[in-house]
Amino acid sequence: MNKKEILEIRKQFTPANCAITRICGCYVDHEKNKKMESKDAFLSLPEEEEFKYFDIFKKTLSGTVGRNMLNMEFPLEAEMPGGGQEFLLKLRDSKLNDDMLLEEFYDKVIATYDYGENYYIILIHAMYDVPGKSSDGDEMFDASDEVYEYLLMSICPVSLSKAGLSYNPEDNRIQDRIRDWVVDKPDKGFLFPAFNDRSTDLHSILYYTKKSEELQPELVEQFLGARLPMSADTQKETFQMIIEDTLGEDSDYETVRNIHETLNDLIEEHKEEPEPLALDKTDVKKIFEQSGVAPEKMENFEKNYEENAGEKTSLLAENIAETRKFNIETPDVIIKVNPERMDLVETRIIDGRQCLVIPVDDHIEVNGISVRTIKMRTEGQPVGMDTEDGEQKAGDGAEIL
Repeated sequence: MNKKEILEIRKQFTPANCAITRICGCYVDHEKNKKMESKDAFLSLPEEEEFKYFDIFKKTLSGTVGRNMLNMEFPLEAEMPGGGQEFLLKLRDSKLNDDMLLEEFYDKVIATYDYGENYYIILIHAMYDVPGKSSDGDEMFDASDEVYEYLLMSICPVSLSKAGLSYNPEDNRIQDRIRDWVVDKPDKGFLFPAFNDRSTDLHSILYYTKKSEELQPELVEQFLGARLPMSADTQKETFQMIIEDTLGEDSDYETVRNIHETLNDLIEEHKEEPEPLALDKTDVKKIFEQSGVAPEKMENFEKNYEENAGEKTSLLAENIAETRKFNIETPDVIIKVNPERMDLVETRIIDGRQCLVIPVDDHIEVNGISVRTIKMRTEGQPVGMDTEDGEQKAGDGAEIL
């Protein structure tokens, strides 16, 4: 699913568009005991509760595609009798009216979800009458193409509210606040079946994780039966290893900077597209070549890529790029650079030592205190050049040894 398709389902979680038929819940304590179960027609809930649930469901379909929301496909065995996809399909088709299937569902979640505190499992069934679209992209609500019937699960941690004082209006006094158990925003969730190409895709599922590095493999593979993709953090680490293995020990700052600049330029060109930018082996090779990686270094690129990522693995550009920061680190110094101005930092040999040089012509702050910059000593001559013999010194740039 892409951003537009996810947004289309999110829009259903409002009073005007609500397509939810039934909501079921199971409250689980820290010892994995089922403490409470519920099953209701969603529209029978008090309006205040409906809005709270809408917020949870929207959050379960939020974040970045490929990082927090992962498209997963079911392997063939998952669609066979007894497989994860086959079970979810039965559950959907029951419209959550089969108590035995619901109990089995809760048991499967409890057995595979790794969480040491209390949590609340929420499961809804909905039927969305998908409007057709005209040739210019406008929705035609009187021309439905199909009914998209789906399940959405949200697993929400439940934590005890903080201790404190509160105002009691009845007694007109400040008193100890009553602590209660609060349902937090979802930690994990899924949408089944996926809504690919604005249509039901029984062979896929959209999986939500609050933290991209915590995918919970048992929940994905043992319960859902889906193929676990490479996490966003692992993709970044893999890309870094491909760079290091390709460039070798004598990699230079300018080449690494060029790779990240080329990658960020691709992301900028693709930002209006609903589909996340996926890069396969050929795409990454082209990025390296455009960034000035020497031909002799590229001789082992394919081998390095396949050893680190796999021959047919694609990496999402937003997972491997640094679009918000660009850090340069030495054992004693960390430099944070605006990714759009990576050109400000360059390497030079000064007094026989390799240095990082940063122009500081405009403004410098030291611990929040503004300090003056060194001005031009001779009109038209760069700061840091001796006016007598032209020897280069650390003038217009801050040198990091």
